[in-house]
Amino acid sequence: IMAKAKERGVTIHLPVDYVCGATFSADAPPTTCKREDGISGMGLDIGPQSVALFDPVIRAAKTVVWNGPMGVFEFEAYSGGTKGVMESVAGATAENGAVSIIGGGDTATCIAKFHSPDRFSHISTGGGASLELLEGKALPGVIALSNK
Repeated sequence: IMAKAKERGVTIHLPVDYVCGATFSADAPPTTCKREDGISGMGLDIGPQSVALFDPVIRAAKTVVWNGPMGVFEFEAYSGGTKGVMESVAGATAENGAVSIIGGGDTATCIAKFHSPDRFSHISTGGGASLELLEGKALPGVIALSNK
C-alpha cells in the first residue's frame, strides 16, 4: 500500500506518537511513546502530536470516512486520540462542508458518548458493510430491499 501511495503521489498519514499502558486497564498509568523510540507496553491510543498532525489534514478534506476509534475510548486516559480526531471530523463537516461518513458500532458509540450525532453527515453501525459498499460490493440487505 505504501509503495502504491508513493507511486501515485499520495501521502499516508500515520501516528508519530502513542499513549501506552503497561496493561489493558483503565487504571494503567498512561505514558506517551514516540514512534522512533518504540512502544513501551501496550499502545492504547494515538498521542497528542499525532492528533495535532492529523487535524489540518482532516479539516481540509472534502470527504472523511472514519471507521474505528483511535484508541480505547472507554478508558478516559486513552480516549484523547479518539476525541481529537472526532473533533477534527466534526470541524471539517461544520466549517468546511465536508461529507463525514462514520462507520462501525464502536465509532458510532464514540459519537453518542462524546458528541452530538447531528455534527456528522452519516453514521452507520455497520463498519465492515460500510467499507464493502465503498469498495463497490453488493450488500445482501440492500439487494433484498431493491428487489421489492
